[in-house]
Amino acid sequence: MNAPESHSDRLDLRVFVPAVLVIAGLILPIIVFPESGAALVNAAFAFATGRFGWLYLLAGIAVVVFLVGLAISRYGNVRLGGPDDKPEFSYFSWVAMIFAGGIGIAIVNWAWVEPIYYFTGPPFGVEPSSQEAAEWALTYGQFHWGFTPWAFYCLPAIPIAYSMFVHNRPGVRLSVAARGVLGRHADGWWGALLDAVVVFGIVGGVGTSLGLAVPLVSQLLSGLLGVSPSFMLDIAVLLIWTAIFSASVWFGLAKGIKILSDINVLLAGVLLVFTLVVGDTLFMVEGWVNSLGKMVSNFVPMSMWTDPVGDSSFWRDWTVFYWAWWIAYAPMMGLFVARISRGRTIRELIIAEMVFGSLGCWVFFAVWGGYALDLQISGTLDVAAILSAEGIPAAVEAILGTLPMSGVITTLFVLLCFIFLATTLDSSAYVLASVTSRKLSGYQEPQRKIRLIWAFLIAGVGVALIQLGGLKPVQTSTIVVALPMIPVLAILAWSLVRWLRQDFAKKVLEPHLVIEDGKP
Repeated sequence: MNAPESHSDRLDLRVFVPAVLVIAGLILPIIVFPESGAALVNAAFAFATGRFGWLYLLAGIAVVVFLVGLAISRYGNVRLGGPDDKPEFSYFSWVAMIFAGGIGIAIVNWAWVEPIYYFTGPPFGVEPSSQEAAEWALTYGQFHWGFTPWAFYCLPAIPIAYSMFVHNRPGVRLSVAARGVLGRHADGWWGALLDAVVVFGIVGGVGTSLGLAVPLVSQLLSGLLGVSPSFMLDIAVLLIWTAIFSASVWFGLAKGIKILSDINVLLAGVLLVFTLVVGDTLFMVEGWVNSLGKMVSNFVPMSMWTDPVGDSSFWRDWTVFYWAWWIAYAPMMGLFVARISRGRTIRELIIAEMVFGSLGCWVFFAVWGGYALDLQISGTLDVAAILSAEGIPAAVEAILGTLPMSGVITTLFVLLCFIFLATTLDSSAYVLASVTSRKLSGYQEPQRKIRLIWAFLIAGVGVALIQLGGLKPVQTSTIVVALPMIPVLAILAWSLVRWLRQDFAKKVLEPHLVIEDGKP
């Protein structure tokens, strides 16, 4: 199938203006009225997770079941493109871009310390700091960063890619992928409103990443350079990130984002192998095997545990929070992954995200989480006490300090942090430019000037919020946005199923199902 004719890729003000106004409407009150603005956002968050926590849990297991069923069905053979469309990137680079864009700085922040939180505050009424608590500590890390999160990421990618590369519809947007249900309304203000909400969710998600990244890297740099943490150091860190991801966005997918993602995965692999070798290797390997078995055997109970009698807050504080966070990021990841998945089959895409994405996260938690937990249990380092007294950045710094050649390793870890977040930021800026471009096809890249507009807007939002300490409300508001995104995910799944049944009504015994000349 030949690439569709070029369409105008200029800025679409119908989406851009409402999105910027929504972002400004959130950020300005936080700047002008920081206390009341934060209180309002926290109240909305408490309402969303407190009243509808069960809905997040049901959405999680439903998405997993839907995608597994889709992968093993004959529709898994559907190629996201025409008979002549070949994958644009090698398998390694494709998976690397998916992983680096979807995980970002969060994994290097949480993998070290999240098991410690579970160890001292375990689920199911388990005694804190006990042997059973240690087993659940490793298990819940695998669970919260495994199948369900990547299923949330994967679901929107399939109908978006199907719309772009099978139906050849212009528009790298969620509204276009929902056309199977919305019909002509996808081109009107309803579609523009949906895309504007997606833009807000992406910017809020980036705010979440910045909220994790800047304090962590500033803490590590202050220790390496022998300077005190300060606002100017935070700004310097943010400016370095802006330079990296702006350059990556400028060079585009093949010459920027792909190369950065490849470097990211390779550097992470080096640090993980080093930690595995110098730490208690047997403890980390056995802990990983045990936690995977425990997670698989308890997947359904963990996915649907609401503790209505015991009234524990663990499931709301952790599982619901994480599911909401993944849902908030899902539109961005769906749009980005769809754009880089031309020529792949639906089954390949599901496997790449749900299997290899999960596997990548599991390695981080097995090695770094296992290393930190071993320090805690053996008494080598009281990670829990540092977490409680000084927070996550100080705890990560202390853990890195226990490794041989800690200065070199910390320097490499800081570099990894820069690259990891840059891969998320450049993916976000690229997607934001695509969503706010008019009639952009899946074979085109958004204009460089639009990509840079969003790169600088993201940096500007980060500077303003860091100065005022307002990152937390933006993070929280992103999670609130996830609630209305649940029915949007349902609409996307419905739209995809309708298209598949219409386009491939007959059973065709072919290794790949494609549409050629308007016929399956």
